[in-house]
Amino acid sequence: MRQLLLFIFLLIYHISFSQDLAEMLKSRLEIGSGEMMLELRGRQIQHYKSIEEFYASRDYQPLWIDSKNLTELAYELRYEIEQSKFDGLNPQDYHFALIQTFFKAIEENKKAGFEPLVEDLTDLELFLSDAVIRLAQDLDQGKLDPSKLNQSWNIPKKSARFNSSIFFQKLANERTLRPLLVDLYPKIDTYVKGREVIRDLISRMEKDELDWTSLRTNKSIKVGESDGAIPSIRERLAFWKYLDVEDLESKTYDSLLFEAILEYQEVNGLEADGIIGKNTLAALNQSPEDLAGKVSVNLERLRWLDDSQLRSEAIMVNIPDYSLVYLDRFDTVFFSKVIVGKTDNQTPVFRATMSYIVFSPYWNVPTSIVNKEIIPAVRKNPNYLARNNMEVLSSSGQSIDPQSVNWKARSIPYLIRQKPGPSNSLGLVKFMFPNSFSVYIHDTPAKHLFERDIRSMSHGCIRLAKPFDFAKLLLLDQKEWTDEKIKEAMNQDHEVKVELTDKIPVYVVYMTFWTDEEGNPYFRPDLYDRDKEILDRLRK
Repeated sequence: MRQLLLFIFLLIYHISFSQDLAEMLKSRLEIGSGEMMLELRGRQIQHYKSIEEFYASRDYQPLWIDSKNLTELAYELRYEIEQSKFDGLNPQDYHFALIQTFFKAIEENKKAGFEPLVEDLTDLELFLSDAVIRLAQDLDQGKLDPSKLNQSWNIPKKSARFNSSIFFQKLANERTLRPLLVDLYPKIDTYVKGREVIRDLISRMEKDELDWTSLRTNKSIKVGESDGAIPSIRERLAFWKYLDVEDLESKTYDSLLFEAILEYQEVNGLEADGIIGKNTLAALNQSPEDLAGKVSVNLERLRWLDDSQLRSEAIMVNIPDYSLVYLDRFDTVFFSKVIVGKTDNQTPVFRATMSYIVFSPYWNVPTSIVNKEIIPAVRKNPNYLARNNMEVLSSSGQSIDPQSVNWKARSIPYLIRQKPGPSNSLGLVKFMFPNSFSVYIHDTPAKHLFERDIRSMSHGCIRLAKPFDFAKLLLLDQKEWTDEKIKEAMNQDHEVKVELTDKIPVYVVYMTFWTDEEGNPYFRPDLYDRDKEILDRLRK
């Protein structure tokens, strides 16, 4: 009988406490009625409206608290918030320190036999709900709005997959968080593998005893030469597993170090000449913390990216890697080196649709190039236009005698056009994906430039190393375009335009980090200095 009475008492007490908690939740949420945000303990509950709707739909019953105890779901959320550092996010954006304080106090009071205050549990419940919405939204679409950055990112953000109402309902029914968060990840392998790269880098940071003070030399170091920086270079290559930990004190650049430097340069997109110059030193100066920051920046870029079109066929140009790939369901079926815009003529980031090809193209010289380059060249050499197969046209397309033009003027009221041919600056073909930037992919007569590893040399357009192979691929389903017909079209004295039956999305992206299928990381120099702004804002 006593046991029954005790059970009834505890049940009534449990119900009473739960009712108190529900009433307190309702009271707290009513404080912010009509507002977009609610302030508790000097902090903002940013997603008040979504939270209020969720709790109202369940008669203000808590999700994270069961009677006076933290649920397994609450502990899972705390863990996921802490783990968000592997997404390159800042756990403090999700009330992490405050949640830790609440958890610690509740656990210590429980051990001491003290009951938690209803007010504390109520506020913790609301902070946890706000935190999970913030985290889910950031995983879905990124923490930052790329349109508000001081840099080019003109790819529309993907449609939001996160819906707070559906998310909370699933959470309440399934009582597990991890699968719901994973479902919000970008569907690109580099994202999940990139999380593991950050995990590995953080692990290395915890064990790291190297001095990462920037190394400097007065000149490039070649094999056989000695330099005071060599021992530190050996240490760093050994740290990254490019060199065995042997004879690290030698100041002489020997053959073993040469092989390690070559491999390091190849993996990191540097000129693989074995010479330790400023670019190689700059890469070697990057600590594990620096590289973790670089991965974080690129995981954020992946969260912005609308990857829906990448799930079929797509063309992707990666500016810092100087590369173009043709993807078929994320598998690379074509690769080519490219040349991209110089730092003062940056290739923009955008998405468009590959629509047609122009063989044997004319090159309509942009006004900026006419004023900066063509006019000064004609002043120096009146035969410049003839030698470069160029002609002068009126705005209506009428041919103008170059000798009738006043080349001493700052600008001219005419168009300059280069005729088709092997010396044409666009080469023998251009690939058109109409866009507001007037950027396209094209051939080039300067094939030797592709031998360089640093290939930021254009005025913004993208020069392609394998134009014939690329044309073949794009015309694969248009059977009339045989190899012979393509070659013939590339060598005409007039333009040959071919509409593509299959319109293919083109992504011009800026990624300074990615992984291969095995999860091996690849880093590239930040060509246009865009990473720092993103990293600074991620860490705020």
